[in-house]
Amino acid sequence: MPDELKQEDLDALLKAASSDAESGTLAQAEVEHLLRGQEAREAGEAGAGGPAAQFPELAPNAPGAESAAGTFDLLGDVRLRVRIELGRRQMYVEDILRLAEGSVVELDKLAGDPVDVLVNNVLVARGEVLVLNDYFCVRVTEILSPKDRLATGV
Repeated sequence: MPDELKQEDLDALLKAASSDAESGTLAQAEVEHLLRGQEAREAGEAGAGGPAAQFPELAPNAPGAESAAGTFDLLGDVRLRVRIELGRRQMYVEDILRLAEGSVVELDKLAGDPVDVLVNNVLVARGEVLVLNDYFCVRVTEILSPKDRLATGV
């Protein structure tokens, strides 16, 4: 089977032949190049690795590419759910049914601990609770890096 060409090689030969339809022939150099590629692939199958893939260079400002600012402008009106989590507590149903007006539920965080800021249920920041004009607010004190977000597992 080493003398056999793969389907992708045949397709490449046919494509090259159809692009040279004006002259009616495939350039000898192109045929040799494609055949050398086949030989290199076969050698790569016998050994470790194989020929390295070659890709064209990407143009920094390719036609139709948008700037980062333009991309963010498109997302400006997308609604996200932001949740501030003061703390958590696991409770049995029995304990929840006993809750009444004036009941106190102890949370897993101490007073003064930073609160978690979640966007679409993903922890993205931490902050401190403030009161401003009789409204609760959160001052963001830490933005989590993507690495830290994965480590928290929230």
